[in-house]
Amino acid sequence: MKLTDLSALETREKFLSGDIDCVELVQAYLENIKKEDDEINAFITVMEDSALEKARELDERRDRGESLGKMAGIVVSIKDNIAVKGVKMTCASKMLADFVAPYDAVVVDKLKKEDAILIGKVNLDEFAMGSSTETSYFGVTRNPVDRSRVSGGSSGGSAASVAAGFCSVSLGTDTGGSVRQPAAFCGLVGMKPSHGSISRYGVSAMANTFDQVGVLAKTVDDTAYVLDILEGFDARDATCIGNAALGLDAMKDAVPLKDLRVGIPEIFKTFDVQDEVREGFARTVEYMREQGAVVEYVPIESLALAISIYHILVNGEIAPNMSRFDGIRYGYRAEEYDSLEELYIKTRSEGFGEEVKRRIMIGSYIMSMDHSKEYFDKSLEMRHCMIVEFEEVFKDHDIILCPTSPTVAVPVDKELSPVEIYMLDLFTVPVNLIGTAGISVPVHRENGLPFGVQIIPRKGEDHQALATAKELEGNI
Repeated sequence: MKLTDLSALETREKFLSGDIDCVELVQAYLENIKKEDDEINAFITVMEDSALEKARELDERRDRGESLGKMAGIVVSIKDNIAVKGVKMTCASKMLADFVAPYDAVVVDKLKKEDAILIGKVNLDEFAMGSSTETSYFGVTRNPVDRSRVSGGSSGGSAASVAAGFCSVSLGTDTGGSVRQPAAFCGLVGMKPSHGSISRYGVSAMANTFDQVGVLAKTVDDTAYVLDILEGFDARDATCIGNAALGLDAMKDAVPLKDLRVGIPEIFKTFDVQDEVREGFARTVEYMREQGAVVEYVPIESLALAISIYHILVNGEIAPNMSRFDGIRYGYRAEEYDSLEELYIKTRSEGFGEEVKRRIMIGSYIMSMDHSKEYFDKSLEMRHCMIVEFEEVFKDHDIILCPTSPTVAVPVDKELSPVEIYMLDLFTVPVNLIGTAGISVPVHRENGLPFGVQIIPRKGEDHQALATAKELEGNI
């Protein structure tokens, strides 16, 4: 097995035992990047010099017998809407193409303190608005499994960087499925923890009540290990309470598969799902029943409105969040203008891509005085109804199970309407609406494309999702 095929915990173990050096590991990843990434396009910025410098430092400290952090020997890529001090933070937009982050995001600071090796910043849909990376100012990221197809989004660069052997773990963000869907498309594990469990400080905000930092990795254990390091309260993020049960130790307290009570939303039977995804999901259900789990369909009627509620609320939050990009304080500025108003108009018209402008316009309409009660306030009420309905289901069920995405990865440049693109997140947006965790675990495939099943636990019981994913991993 090649070095770059190892899981994160395997590279750490081999480094600590002296079987491999960090410099050797980083050079292997960099060689893959130089050979393959011109076509895949996972990276926006490769941090070659700093990665090798950190690797040399870790090798020397290990050889001297010094203590090492929990991430020593693990190479990580960072989605390019997360701040890394002194490195460009573009959000895959012309608006921030030359912006350099003046500080580290909390999640990056935690990784650095535990001796992670950061290898670069990876591609995404512009300002995380999309499901395929096709809205990126820097071009689409192709799927390493089938390069004629997308890697998913918005954390498509994160998924591709792990799947292609450019690193062993990646940090992404998830507002409506942006970690879980690309993980499914690329055959990885991807988890969005419960909302508020990990600080968003230093992450470019898309929709504050939905956004959450997540992890993409090759295994469930890798995912749990890194999430445990990132979890925790942060006073600088008003949404961060840090109360999720994450990590390898917490998984031991979960309900085992043989005793598990599983609910599948009844309404999902009516949704349009590709045959291979439907068949793979059916195999998963069959396996769980064989192991002793009780699996049944449950009514959750509010799910019929999930996509509509989600896009009204998210776009309503996007509009004010994007107002900070005005050409005055930082970022792109139009060159020719005769007034302050013209500066704003030209800067935002030239600096933002089509999808970002679409969402700003929809959000501004939704939040206008004439329409906010009609759309935004009613959607907030429906979000509450959905939370209550899920809580009722969780009284009698330990997890909810569904496919991660209704399709496998779609071809690059396939003509899809905005609504068709939004429907790729059909199964993932409810998780963000109710604020709980969601993990995508890959389903075995003979010759086809990857896809995943999604495990949804009660809010704060993230360890249950991880433990169930661990029992399914490699068996479905």
